[in-house]
Amino acid sequence: MKFVFLAFLSALGYSSHAQQPVALKTNADNNTLLWEVSGNGLTAPSYLFGTFHMLCKDDIKFSDALKQALGNAAEVYMELDMDDPAVLLGGLGMMSMKDGKKLKDILTEDEYKRVEVFFKDSLRSSLNMFQGMKPLLLTSLVYPKLMPCASVTSVEEQLVKLAKQNKKEVRGLETMAFQASVFDSIPYKDQATELLKTIDSLSKSKLFFDSMAKAYKSQNMALLETMLTDDDFGMEGNQDILVKKRNENWVGQLKGIMKKEPVFVATGAGHLPGEHGLIALLRQQGYTVRPVENK
Repeated sequence: MKFVFLAFLSALGYSSHAQQPVALKTNADNNTLLWEVSGNGLTAPSYLFGTFHMLCKDDIKFSDALKQALGNAAEVYMELDMDDPAVLLGGLGMMSMKDGKKLKDILTEDEYKRVEVFFKDSLRSSLNMFQGMKPLLLTSLVYPKLMPCASVTSVEEQLVKLAKQNKKEVRGLETMAFQASVFDSIPYKDQATELLKTIDSLSKSKLFFDSMAKAYKSQNMALLETMLTDDDFGMEGNQDILVKKRNENWVGQLKGIMKKEPVFVATGAGHLPGEHGLIALLRQQGYTVRPVENK
């Protein structure tokens, strides 16, 4: 089972923090998912990379530049420590709504019936199994139905494999308990509305998801930012909770982490661009953040 916010191949090793890595080529514009962070007292550059939480497996290909950036890093930081089975297993106990709430308590009888029929006909599953699950997590169960392939994975999962091949430790910027609290801070009614919107407009949802995947694969950061805050399918009213505050927290951590050692930081691509994105926030802290060619 995959979550909404989940949060991952090269022979390049990292033998010493004092080694001089080969400089990566600057991208001609901002259309790249890979960014170098340097200056402001750093002895070696760190890197930011934007991920996508669910893609067709064949669509995930890592560039030589990305492999080199990860190889030059001492450790890999992700939203969660995806290399620790205990983290993911612990998340299973945090999937339920607080105070014993059930989906039937939030939706009208007609709304609940529509979700129930969808789960039975499209997911071949009984909604009774998921009565207490947070609605945004229920929405994530619908996502594979929006995709044009049978083999679905996440960029994070593939990055974890790459990190293991490079013998890099994977660490998390957040705990599963914190991510669970993020879900709980968004009204369950708002979450249920998103679930209904996705189900009721499935063909439109498929087109939107396909467009967003294409924007990601083309590394069009401006378009990705626009789509991820689209009120038709995003959660524009909750961007402070989902993006802004988390980005500020991450930058606070990264200031200390990057000072000690160069790291490769992989978060959802929507966390990188914009006024409150990681790129802008790091620049405000005095770092040089430049786009790296990622082809």
